[in-house]
Formats: sequence, C-alpha cells, structure tokens
Amino acid sequence: MIDGALPYLRCPVCGGTLARPVERALRCPAGHSFDIARQGYVNLTAGRSPHSGDSAEMIADREAFLAEGHYDFIAQALAAAADPADGLVLDAGTGTGSYLAGFLDAHPAAQGLGIDVSKPALRRAARAHDRAAAALADLWRPIPVADASASVILNVFAPRNGPEFHRVLRPGGLLLVVTPAADHLAELIAEFGMIKVDPDKAGRVAGALGAGFAVESTSRQRRALRLSAAETRTLIGMTPSARHVPRDAAGTHDVTAAVDLTVYRRV
Repeated sequence: MIDGALPYLRCPVCGGTLARPVERALRCPAGHSFDIARQGYVNLTAGRSPHSGDSAEMIADREAFLAEGHYDFIAQALAAAADPADGLVLDAGTGTGSYLAGFLDAHPAAQGLGIDVSKPALRRAARAHDRAAAALADLWRPIPVADASASVILNVFAPRNGPEFHRVLRPGGLLLVVTPAADHLAELIAEFGMIKVDPDKAGRVAGALGAGFAVESTSRQRRALRLSAAETRTLIGMTPSARHVPRDAAGTHDVTAAVDLTVYRRV
C-alpha cells in the first residue's frame, strides 16, 4: 500500500525522495527515517503534532455509521466529479479512508494517498483499499508530497490549506471540497444542541483557498435519513459535537443530510 505512493512522497525534513530500504521504515538520501506502523501507515510528521485529531471513540462511531451506507451518496458524488487519468488522488483529512476507497473503486487506474493527524483514523485508512496508502501528517504544515504530483485532491469535512493544495496539485488539477449545507443535520442540531453550521461557510472556504483556484461547479447533495437510536448516537459521536453533547437518543429520527460539493480547478 505504501509502495504505490512512494513516487509522490517527500521527506518532511529536507524534501528529498523517499525509499523503503527495510520493511518498517521509509528513508531519504539524507538519512532521515520514518517509521511505518504495524497497521501500515507511515508517520511523516517530523516531530510532535500540536493536536491529535479525532479520538478512537469518534473514529469507531464514524466507521460504524459510514458502514451503514448513509453517506454513500457523498462518495458517489465525489467519484462522478472527476476522472483522473493518472497521477495521485490525495485525500486531505482522510479519516477512515472511506471516501478515498469509494473514489478508487470508481477509478481503477488511480493511486490514492490519505493523510490525517489522527492515528486511530489512519489505522483504518491504511487498510481501506489496496491502492490507498496512508500517512500521518498535519494539514496545517507543509504536506509531504511532491510539487504538482496530485491530479485530484479530496477534502471532505476537513481543514483546507490553500497554498499547500495549490503546490501539490498539478496545473489544471481538481480540488473536490465537501462542506455541510446550512440545513445539514438540522433536526439533530435543534434537538441535541449540536454545533451549528457556519452560515458563511462557502465564503470562508473560498477565502482559505485563495486566488489560485477557480470554481468549476457547485452542487447540493441531499438525502432524507431515517435513523435508529443507535445510528443517531453514532452519528453524533463521530462529529465535533461528541465532546459536549449527551447521546441519549431514543427511538427513530428523521434527519436531513445535506452537503455542498464544490469543484475547484487549479490555475
């Protein structure tokens, strides 16, 4: 899995190419070495990250919820939005690797790389697909990927580093950004006091990306979900609201899932 992404990976210390001289490590010509965890992901942080990302409990809830297929419509929209002929598909903030795996299933020639700062997430992402590698890296720092090497970047409910996305995308490459629409999970927000969607989300996304990206298209993806009590609890548990919202849901819940998919082209 790691081997397929090696041509695109770069040393986070010196920017050199990386090779795999031994089973459980990558190394650059300058001698900087990076461990490969037994689950298959490589640590390319070059030091301690200031934050650890989603917890093991949040990741377990996310995996359980996504396994039920409730957000498959998002994966399908992503797969239909771009058709990479070659090059790397980078999933920035990959989580469990579910969306990247769906994209790779639809595009058999593509090689995937998921990056995240959460070790519990990467333990799953490293095994999400046989053409997907996984790396521990902080999106707010330089991404350990070669210049102009990615044909597509996926960014689903994750932070955005505009300058770095621009650097690693090849000219004309596509950035697919999924953000929550204004009424996403509105019923649960009203009932449980979950964190509300920022009404200026689209403006903040565009501002974070900068002038190096042009909007190709924007579409609203929407589904009406009927969730059991257990599914409602896992849905709340996989969000940032899990840290402060009690998950005492009972009975079934009718929930709106609504996201905006914006396709940007690197200029």
